[in-house]
Amino acid sequence: MSSEPAGRSPLLVLGKITDILDAFTLQAPVLSLGEIQQATGLPTSTVQRLVSNMVAAGMLDRVGDRVRIGVRMAYWAGAAARGADLLELAVPVLRELRDTTGETATLFRTERGLRVCVAMAETRHALRREMHVGKIAPLHTGSAGRVLLAWDDALAGRVLAGPLETITDHTVTDPGALRALLAGTRRDGFAITTAERDDGGSGLAAPVFDQAGAVAAALTVSGPTIRLTRERCEQHVDLLVGAAEQLTRTLGGRRPF
Repeated sequence: MSSEPAGRSPLLVLGKITDILDAFTLQAPVLSLGEIQQATGLPTSTVQRLVSNMVAAGMLDRVGDRVRIGVRMAYWAGAAARGADLLELAVPVLRELRDTTGETATLFRTERGLRVCVAMAETRHALRREMHVGKIAPLHTGSAGRVLLAWDDALAGRVLAGPLETITDHTVTDPGALRALLAGTRRDGFAITTAERDDGGSGLAAPVFDQAGAVAAALTVSGPTIRLTRERCEQHVDLLVGAAEQLTRTLGGRRPF
């Protein structure tokens, strides 16, 4: 006889199913049973049983001897994301980033050939970079601009074809050099910049994607370079990329193919 209290078992099963679904990421969309077991810590027999049931229900699809999130889930995600507002969904993510890193967390989108801050959670430090909702900046400067251009070839082409204004001594104004940096950003999945938009400021950014696989926004952490050094930026990369991925998934988005 089970020692589980009445009513607990279904909730426990749902928790295990959630753990399995959470094992899939944009970087690892297809997993073997062994990889799922390692990611979740569930017993192998439990993983085998639940995965089999999830495949039968359309929650997972088989790809050879591996599995991925089921196509049926896209239908549910579409219904969930239909009324979802990016800014509303971003608020708790921004606050968590701010509280964990201690620095200002922002969300940037493109608007008429510029980038604009559309949401933020400001640092509690007295020493901070100037930032406010509605602040605009050129797309060829800073980590957010780097990310917004790296996954938008048409926009990048227009920006690279135009004059690249010098704002600081570290602003990248050579089209060839910027094109190479954009390729590196797309390869790495994030960008780190220092003093490109203002002297003494650093930032790192990662992309948020929509349902079509297009870049919807750049999620950033920024602060004074004296505190947010290159080393500190690198320490925050996994946290930031994970938060951007979380926001992408909440929107029902996906990485471009």
